[in-house]
Amino acid sequence: MNDEQLQQLSRRIGEQLKKRQATVTAAESCTGGWIAKVFTDISGSSAWFERGFVTYSNEAKQQMVGVQDTTLQQYGAVSEQTVREMATGAAKAAAAEYAIAVSGIAGPDGGTPDKPVGTVWFAIAGPEGRVLAQRQIFAGDRDAVRRQSVVWALQTLLDEFLIN
Repeated sequence: MNDEQLQQLSRRIGEQLKKRQATVTAAESCTGGWIAKVFTDISGSSAWFERGFVTYSNEAKQQMVGVQDTTLQQYGAVSEQTVREMATGAAKAAAAEYAIAVSGIAGPDGGTPDKPVGTVWFAIAGPEGRVLAQRQIFAGDRDAVRRQSVVWALQTLLDEFLIN
């Protein structure tokens, strides 16, 4: 998906959020603010996107979006448990109805046999405490893994939470 297609996807998300008078936030690790960038590429996005969190370090995950130290110690930053806490913590911190959390290993370093390069965990939080968490394994270089992560997160928010 190219930049123009990403902007179209972001615009569709914005339209759906405006219909619901709702907002979205993002807690990003491996994507480094790319989701926030795609949202803010859209003129008028301040109506539905107020803030995002780039929580690259474990300390940032704890301080900014309330991930528990015990969660990080037991499961690691790239885990279902961590992204669930990132999503719910970001939604609470931003007072947003929806939140996207992303944590992964974009490479080229950092992979392990259990969590190879390209492993990315996502959580999307919505109203009434609903949280969808899923792992994807993407192929390609660092940029490709990060771009695919942004696309997957936005498409899933739209498909699973906003168009139904």
